[in-house]
Amino acid sequence: MAELIQTYAEVVRESGGGEYTAHACGEEREDGTWEGWVEFHSASGEVRRTGRETTQPDRAALAYWASGLEPVYLDGAFARAA
Repeated sequence: MAELIQTYAEVVRESGGGEYTAHACGEEREDGTWEGWVEFHSASGEVRRTGRETTQPDRAALAYWASGLEPVYLDGAFARAA
């Protein structure tokens, strides 16, 4: 089951002006490692999600990864999100 790892204060804007809040999410895999991705939520309820951005050995490592994401990374992730 997916878990919210971190919500970012920075707003990501698409070229048309829409604004999205970014969230790092993750879930434990069968082998005990954690997979992480980024979701972008608009005020209207639209959700865009990247594919897997990282695999970490445990939840704490995933949270550490999420804590280091900078706005420029989130902009790139937004471009990759479907």
